[in-house]
Amino acid sequence: MWTETVGGIAKPHGFLAAATHAGFKKKKLDLALITCKDAEVAGVFTQNAFAASPVKLTKKHIASGRIKALIVNSGNANACNGDAGDRDALKTAQLVAQKLGIKPEEVAVASTGVIGVPLNMQVMENGITELLPKLSKEGGKAAAEAIMTTDTYPKEVTLECTVDGVTYTIAGIAKGSGMIHPNMATMLAFITTDWPVESCTLQSMLKEIADETFNAISVDGDTSTNDMCLVLASKELPKPDPEKLEIFRQGLKQVMAELAKAIVMDGEGATKLLKICVKGAKSVCDAKLAAKAIGNSPLVKTAFFGEDANWGRILCAVGYSGCTVDPDKTDLYFEDIQIVKSGQGLGISDAALLPIMKQREIEITVDLGLGNGEYVFQTTDFSYDYVKINASYRS
Repeated sequence: MWTETVGGIAKPHGFLAAATHAGFKKKKLDLALITCKDAEVAGVFTQNAFAASPVKLTKKHIASGRIKALIVNSGNANACNGDAGDRDALKTAQLVAQKLGIKPEEVAVASTGVIGVPLNMQVMENGITELLPKLSKEGGKAAAEAIMTTDTYPKEVTLECTVDGVTYTIAGIAKGSGMIHPNMATMLAFITTDWPVESCTLQSMLKEIADETFNAISVDGDTSTNDMCLVLASKELPKPDPEKLEIFRQGLKQVMAELAKAIVMDGEGATKLLKICVKGAKSVCDAKLAAKAIGNSPLVKTAFFGEDANWGRILCAVGYSGCTVDPDKTDLYFEDIQIVKSGQGLGISDAALLPIMKQREIEITVDLGLGNGEYVFQTTDFSYDYVKINASYRS
């Protein structure tokens, strides 16, 4: 029912967006602003104990369930900067609020970039001043570009759906390429919609869908200090009947799933997307343990980069994952080719598997044969370029 369209993060009624090169990065766009007259808001955040100052501030500001602006900078994480970082995050909100004529607590703040470097507040203030005249319905694409760090392309999705004669829109942008792991990651995601949804409902829905999408991907097993996903819902269109809310949920999940996949596809140095499907587990929890162990194994990831069908590494990861396993009941498939039956290899040659190993996207299925638990996890391979990118990240 939801169909792809264009327009970006500012397409839903009530939203405007803008971006500029403030100077946090050498040349590229690095500061974005998204505004709404009045938006219900929900958020999920990093589980890292060293949560960045903008994360801590935004958690407080969205507690009311409403915000009117979101400011995002890239190039500097404003993390591990102590009290000074907290003051800078608050000052950022105050600057935006002053320019827009709103309250500081109505502003959400997000940052991404290098950890432990003080935020240049003169750059921030100048950038915010530049943003205000640029706010428009066409500013979404620039905003998607401004939040990137090591991403190779902007990630944005826009969907629309007509319900009872009214066309509603859900739009999202995200950044993420490295330091990606469940319970959020070096990932920022911002979603806007003109389907009116109360913040408490939005929060419950966001958390549930995040577990199925953003928390089911991994690039390198690292969870960042700055991860944040916010959903903002404006109130300018009529509210559909409550029984239609499932339609909205489907659209929100589609946006988040597409953004999650785009993050994995753009994993630093990644050449392959690996879709790991574990089924037949005693429980969903067990299926998660197995899938995540496979997806985060450097040995599995490097084997797929080398196009080496070394399936023993997959069973090894399942074996140490902590899930209940009976080797005599475990089967393994690459795409639709069964490689292992009842814990033993079927002698499928590397030559027979090479066409699969050369694919850009590969599905790996492990059937534990013990129950009905299932879980799907997406990850990437590890390439030479991943090491190069992260060895020179600050240079």
